[in-house]
Amino acid sequence: MTETNGKNPKIQGVVFDLDGTLLDTAPDFVVVTNQLRVEEGLEPLDEIAIRAVVSNGARALVNLAFNVDEPDADYARLRQRLLDLYLQHIAVFTRPFPGIQSLLHTLADQGIRWGIATNKPSLYTHALLASLRIQPPPASVICPEDVTHRKPHPESLLLASQHFDCEPGQLIFVGDHKRDIDCGREAGAITIAAAYGYIESEDNIDHWQADYCVEQASDIWPIVQQLL
Repeated sequence: MTETNGKNPKIQGVVFDLDGTLLDTAPDFVVVTNQLRVEEGLEPLDEIAIRAVVSNGARALVNLAFNVDEPDADYARLRQRLLDLYLQHIAVFTRPFPGIQSLLHTLADQGIRWGIATNKPSLYTHALLASLRIQPPPASVICPEDVTHRKPHPESLLLASQHFDCEPGQLIFVGDHKRDIDCGREAGAITIAAAYGYIESEDNIDHWQADYCVEQASDIWPIVQQLL
């Protein structure tokens, strides 16, 4: 657990990115991505390769699985089929990362609310949360449809601060991608980089300039505690 900044506000809430930070959604994406490849007459991909790009969404998965992007003729069809398969398989193997459930209960015991700020579309986010029924429930869930500009723009965290009725600097934002850290930094929140998440092999988490970096979710509470 490393600290890189001396900020020390009175924390009012902890906000998490969803895929790769709060929830390990990769196992379900591995299933549906490889199911689609088989439908298209291709061999399944290695699980590690799929996990690495899950935080970048359906576009990245389609690009990885079929080497196509938005200008390509097959892109829209493949992306929609992937999303349809995902909705059917949205919470079969997905679980909170180790330590997350305990952290949420500890936050609740201390009267600290938690929320989600994600680039995952609302349809899939709320279907996932409804299936998992995480307790205690989030006090705020912000999806791309709730803002004009998605992460890395700071709007998601600025909206979260309104939901929590606090200053952005009284929020902690935890994420496993540079765009999460950029979003939190631009909003003025405390940022924690989740090194246990879906980090691409060529990415260097040390370059994200997060206030803190954790190797496991159980390292988050000591940071919160020292900021109270």
